Amino acid sequence: MYGTIDGFNYGATTPLAAYLMACLGGALGLRCTARSVRTQRSWKAGWLALGSASIGSGIWTMHFIAMMGFHVKETPIGFDIPITLLSLIVAIFVVGIGVFMVGYRGTSPGVLLSAGVFTGLGVAAMHYIGMSAMRMQGHLEYSVPTVLLSVLIAVVAATAALWAAVTIYGFRASLASSLVMGVAVTGMHYTGMAAVSVRLDDVLSASVGGEAPASLILPMLIGPVIFLVIAGTIIMFDPLLVLGEGEWNAKKADSASRTPPPPPPRPVWPVWPPEEEPARARTWPPEGEPARARTWPPEGEPARARTSRPAPRHGRREYREW
Repeated sequence: MYGTIDGFNYGATTPLAAYLMACLGGALGLRCTARSVRTQRSWKAGWLALGSASIGSGIWTMHFIAMMGFHVKETPIGFDIPITLLSLIVAIFVVGIGVFMVGYRGTSPGVLLSAGVFTGLGVAAMHYIGMSAMRMQGHLEYSVPTVLLSVLIAVVAATAALWAAVTIYGFRASLASSLVMGVAVTGMHYTGMAAVSVRLDDVLSASVGGEAPASLILPMLIGPVIFLVIAGTIIMFDPLLVLGEGEWNAKKADSASRTPPPPPPRPVWPVWPPEEEPARARTWPPEGEPARARTWPPEGEPARARTSRPAPRHGRREYREW
């Protein structure tokens, strides 16, 4: 006997929230990976690690939120916490390998294809590991063609994301790429969910193992969400990541054109005496002229007595002549 599956138990709430988390993780990861291409080699590994953790956390958060809407009418569902956390580690690890491959070896066709295949297979593995963490009164069965289609979507989405991470530098272009990446990752998840059928046990009990989804949603999501918020804060304070290389360079050029030119340099006065001439003492009379005594009146003019005009009256006092 097969159970009745409802993948949208909360309506459009879980698909929309899952899509937004996938877009957020993809946008942060793409900006960090693009930043690593234009930074010093000592900081390159840090930006790549932050980018891979952002993409992996966003994909896993999308998966977990979407699984909250998975419901089987005939049986309750629980989750095994260690296996669920293992799927998070797998997501970050495999995405990190692909991001580091293209970050250090470029986007040549061979490197991009191998990194995309490895990352896509890892994302698909994360999805099905998370599915295996479900506990219910029955077991899951999969349609092989639909599973292969979901893996193909994951590989194509991972390859396109890795190519965009190191090729697209502008902020608007990265935002558009993250929206497309969110569609691809979310589509891969729901394609994989379409391959699932639940074969119920012959004897149904009142309870199942694991933790209920409602009790897990807050503690399981708080860590990845806080990490994504911190990563977004780091990116917000880096203008090159927010504006993109082209817009940042244009802004710097515009501010440089508006800056007034610097004042002209101060003149440098010549040294006296010039370096090639020896210093000469100033003597009187000049060399080659006889010394002449200064006499008054000058020669050839008669002496004149000094006279003065009558002193003007000033009040009641009179000033006498010399």
